[in-house]
Amino acid sequence: MHDILFLGARLLDPATGLDSPGDLLIRDGRIAETGTGFGRPEGIPTLDATGLCLAPGLIDLRAAIGEPGFEHRETIASAASAAVAGGITTLCALPDTHPALDDPALVEFVLRRGAATGCITLLPYGAATKQCEGRELAEYGLLLEAGAIAFTDGRRAIGSARTMRLALSYARAFGRMVVQHPEEPSLAAGGAATEGELATRLGLPGIPAAAESMLVARDIALARLTGGHVHFAHVSTGAALALIRTAKAEGLAVTCDTAPPYFDLNETAIGDWRTYAKLSPPLRPDADRLQVVAALADGTIDAIASDHQPRDADDKRLPFAQAEPGGAGLATLLGVTLARVHGGDLTLLQALDLLTARPAALLGIEAGRLAKGAAADLVLFDLDRGWQVKAGALPGKAQNSPFDGRALEGRVLGTWKAGRRVFGA
Repeated sequence: MHDILFLGARLLDPATGLDSPGDLLIRDGRIAETGTGFGRPEGIPTLDATGLCLAPGLIDLRAAIGEPGFEHRETIASAASAAVAGGITTLCALPDTHPALDDPALVEFVLRRGAATGCITLLPYGAATKQCEGRELAEYGLLLEAGAIAFTDGRRAIGSARTMRLALSYARAFGRMVVQHPEEPSLAAGGAATEGELATRLGLPGIPAAAESMLVARDIALARLTGGHVHFAHVSTGAALALIRTAKAEGLAVTCDTAPPYFDLNETAIGDWRTYAKLSPPLRPDADRLQVVAALADGTIDAIASDHQPRDADDKRLPFAQAEPGGAGLATLLGVTLARVHGGDLTLLQALDLLTARPAALLGIEAGRLAKGAAADLVLFDLDRGWQVKAGALPGKAQNSPFDGRALEGRVLGTWKAGRRVFGA
């Protein structure tokens, strides 16, 4: 643990609405004081943060990690290095690895490997169904005892209504949510891009946008039936968001997140079969992108997740229809989100709330705040410093960024985990 005093930072704590200049003192890995007027303890190193923003470390609700099974794409250690470079101090790992995290021993393995990095808190999801195959439920109680944070089949939708009903019922008994990939599997099968004029022109098999809203509507009905908490991942269409907005107004346990590609890019980013922009769900027309931005601002969307999906060159250097979907997103999570602040769509506190306090509340964890006594998980960033995303030069193994070449404003300069500096630019 390292004691340090930050001087003159712009302190940002969305949980309390704090946005003001001040100092912050770390002692023994925890936040000891914030604000002004508490003096400068002797012997404590100082860091001049004048003109810089100091906020809670980011909480990433959803990231795929190759380990176990696909370490050639990403390891827990390489994902951790990319995460802290993006200001992320808590990372939720999807269970659709090989083997899937449907066994308590595997959950414990991931927890140990995460702790061994020394720089992030790694929270594994438990598989909602055995092998994430959507048929038979996993052992929820045993997975929770081992340390699972919630349940999901990752990028695979739970297609069976009966199975999803049982998942919501059992998860409710344990007070946890089920995270759903909202894409009706039979409609999405074999598709490569959003169905429409662009897919037709490029000769690509289409996925109707209605595949998303159809599964959202079904699972809202199941949440109403069971009283369970369904959380929709990477929502990307206005139609699905309208359904979620109505469900929330009804008081149902329905929440959702989105990811930066769905509010920063539209379907034209696939250009002439650009496979780095092949994602799941696929990029949408700009009208949907604008509705995602509006849903971020009005609170319909509960969190922004990186949706990190590491792929290697062999996965992407294929004809578009055969290439694997997915994009690297850890190092660019904050920068792309801040583009919406610079564009006037969100305030800085709104943007950070979607990356810190609100995901912490969804997970029920003590994180995402600048509270006195809290663990000193922090990110220091320059709101206006420009940089360019360059695939091949990103931290971590995964380089398949859909934002390759994108100019951004807002650069992470330092990340602290429990008071120890784990990244410095």
